[in-house]
Amino acid sequence: MSIPRDLISGLVLSGGRGQRMGGADKGLQPFKGAPMAMHTIMRLEPQVDMVRVNANRNLAAYESMGVVVIPDVIGDFAGPLAGFQAGLEACEHPYLITVPCDSPRFPMDLVEKLSQALIIQDLDVAYAATMENGQVMSHPVFCLMKSTVVTSLTTFLGGGGRKIDKWFDALKTAPVIFDDLAAFANINTHEELLLLQK
Repeated sequence: MSIPRDLISGLVLSGGRGQRMGGADKGLQPFKGAPMAMHTIMRLEPQVDMVRVNANRNLAAYESMGVVVIPDVIGDFAGPLAGFQAGLEACEHPYLITVPCDSPRFPMDLVEKLSQALIIQDLDVAYAATMENGQVMSHPVFCLMKSTVVTSLTTFLGGGGRKIDKWFDALKTAPVIFDDLAAFANINTHEELLLLQK
């Protein structure tokens, strides 16, 4: 049992400062002949009804990829949760899936597996995780959420909250284990980008 894709909006998170990449806009960095965000969009599109991008600069460059671009509602590059909020406020579907722009190899069954967990466990949010040396490693920016959590998130952000795990504490959430550790590798530096290209 999983959620039909026509009930799910996709959001690519590309709203950060890219500090560890010298301030570069990570989503626009070239990866195998196209901007990283373009690879992410193309990987997410078959899994959802529509894809948008959350970005706070170079909006025209992202719009040229054929998607609607949504800046953060709150200013000062407030982190992934600000991107979640922007996506939820614009969401026209009952569910929203978020993925970061800097992990262009996430699983092609990401949405399917998260949606199965969300339905079966009656969750507010299901997020990706992997097992590394017997430990659960969470990847919470890869998450599928009910669009109704926007009220909770807006309250949390309004109170100064910025950490995803702290917001999750107020909701019914659970990790979904994926086998491929490399699928969630994210690129934070130019060196990591070069390594992944190889």
